Amino acid sequence: MTFKDLALEAPILKALEKQGYTQPTPIQEQAIPILLKGDDLLGVAQTGTGKTAAFGIPILNHLSKDPTAGKGKRKIKALVVTPTRELAIQIAENFTDYSQFTNLKNTVIFGGVKQAQQVNSLRSGVDILIATPGRLLDLMSQGYISFKDLKYVVLDEADQMLDMGFIHDVKKIIAKLPPKRQSLFFSATMPKTIVELSQKMLGDFQRVTIKPEQATAERVEQGVYFVNKGNKPKLLVHLLEQRSNDSVLVFSRTKHGANKIVKKLDQAGIRSAAIHGNKSQNMRQKALGDFKDGKLKVLIATDIAARGIDVDELSLVINFDLPNVSETYVHRIGRTGRASASGIALSFCMAEERPYLKDIEKLIKQQVPRLGDHPFMEDHDAIEEASVKKAGKPRPNNRNRPSNKNRNNRNRYRN
Repeated sequence: MTFKDLALEAPILKALEKQGYTQPTPIQEQAIPILLKGDDLLGVAQTGTGKTAAFGIPILNHLSKDPTAGKGKRKIKALVVTPTRELAIQIAENFTDYSQFTNLKNTVIFGGVKQAQQVNSLRSGVDILIATPGRLLDLMSQGYISFKDLKYVVLDEADQMLDMGFIHDVKKIIAKLPPKRQSLFFSATMPKTIVELSQKMLGDFQRVTIKPEQATAERVEQGVYFVNKGNKPKLLVHLLEQRSNDSVLVFSRTKHGANKIVKKLDQAGIRSAAIHGNKSQNMRQKALGDFKDGKLKVLIATDIAARGIDVDELSLVINFDLPNVSETYVHRIGRTGRASASGIALSFCMAEERPYLKDIEKLIKQQVPRLGDHPFMEDHDAIEEASVKKAGKPRPNNRNRPSNKNRNNRNRYRN
């Protein structure tokens, strides 16, 4: 399928051709026809699957045929709510690219800056508004925003909103929306709270689910170290000291855990920063900006906060905690090894995490290579290897006499 097969309006097709887009991604191929028909949509997909175009193209296509859009005193016809300033700006830029051959106008509003310029943009009139929840509610309460003419609503990265504490703000926004509208709801995961929120927002809807690309796991060199909980920080310091020039993204399962890792690294003289939902937007933006610019070599992140991180030449991802959802592992290690580049993903596995490792290997249809001994192995880790052997699985590595392949792998990770 190509974009021409989707029967889009000529100005939209022209813009896509100028951007070099010819074939839709899987989520675009499935979602765009549904949205062009006017149905509500529940999309379950990770960042990086092409979601913005999946909802942006059909909204712009509808508005380009609307005789009241893009003319006279512009009224807000479409609203996109997204959790962070970075995502909001990125979405606005994409809408500008896709609508460049139309008369449609968008603007973006977010917190952390003075509101005067944003208010002036709203007063001049816009067709499409991209907003973060807090600033949107502020300007609504001040009377600068009206949804009287609203026809299309997108809630993007819903589970990240939950993680960042925006769930009550989002409910307040949904309560102010006109009942007659087309609603689009996107989330990478669907915990109970998000399911309930989607039910409040959507009418009769269709669902599109895009699983993380398993091919990502195939282009990344992977390895796992068996290590007990107390020795995880020591092993992390050991690895980071050996790769001091590399940009390293470290994943923690919890916000509290991410903060503890930063403290441990600081004690070892390794500068790092954590990004998660409890950090202010300015702190997250500074940490991420420093990491992208190479000023900060080590970034600690929770899964939700890491969405949208796209760093060129990220050579190493470390799973300090194995994720309890196997698809998350694929998404994590996909932060390295982008496009044709190669990357390395190392994981720490303690006894309680063995079931997570088993689920991950089942999903990616391959065994994650065992990296053998390291300076912080204890009796627990020997028991780990013995249990793998006893279970009848091929023993990944003999600690005392490693195979040439594993010895070479281990040397590479240490150099």
